[in-house]
Amino acid sequence: MKTALVTGANKGIGLATVEGLAKQGYRVWLGSRDFSRGQAAVDDLRSKGLDVYLLMIDVADDSSVIQAARTLNEHTPHLNILINNAGVAPNLKSLPSEESMNLIRQTFETNTFGPIRVTQAFLPLLKAADHARVIMLSSIVGSIGLSSDPNVIYGQVNFMGYSASKAALNMITVAFAKELGPFGIKVYAVEPGHIRTELNDNTGTLSTQEGAAVPIKYATMDLEAANGGFFGPNGILPW
Repeated sequence: MKTALVTGANKGIGLATVEGLAKQGYRVWLGSRDFSRGQAAVDDLRSKGLDVYLLMIDVADDSSVIQAARTLNEHTPHLNILINNAGVAPNLKSLPSEESMNLIRQTFETNTFGPIRVTQAFLPLLKAADHARVIMLSSIVGSIGLSSDPNVIYGQVNFMGYSASKAALNMITVAFAKELGPFGIKVYAVEPGHIRTELNDNTGTLSTQEGAAVPIKYATMDLEAANGGFFGPNGILPW
């Protein structure tokens, strides 16, 4: 049985990723911190004949993540794919000099520390699988190279807290890849594209299904992609 867990998956790219993996024959746990929304999403997918289950998990809460790992351990002996999708962007409007420290902390707690605690908690299940994959949902604004280039659109935006949380996530990807590579586990950071989601008030140009195609590709396909790399819809991205 091929198994997968997607965090923050009751809507948006996460939900589309769950559906895509389930259609490929995976048994997928849909991670959600909201029971009613999560269960509604699971019920809808199961009505389509897909092998999907709800896993309650708040990636910003240590005890919630630990309990979720215990729960999943009771239902499967291994985990082939972990997709750290949960993310927040509570402030994309303030200038860096005016950005709330509390909001920056909230952003890092979910976007940066969340993937660390989730990967650590589920590592025994990942190691028990053959050639497991860990996918970190990053962002193109987490590329320091592109963000500092005034000649590209990403050099025109200035989302300090959010961009910094994703740049840090890229470094975390590299660190986990160094450790887990010898165990046959590949760890990738991916940028899904400019997707229409609640995160950006649905201002994106691509559908959630198009966005989900990127994490699904790097989670499931046999690629000649360097472990620990940062990739987008068109391939490798600059740090």
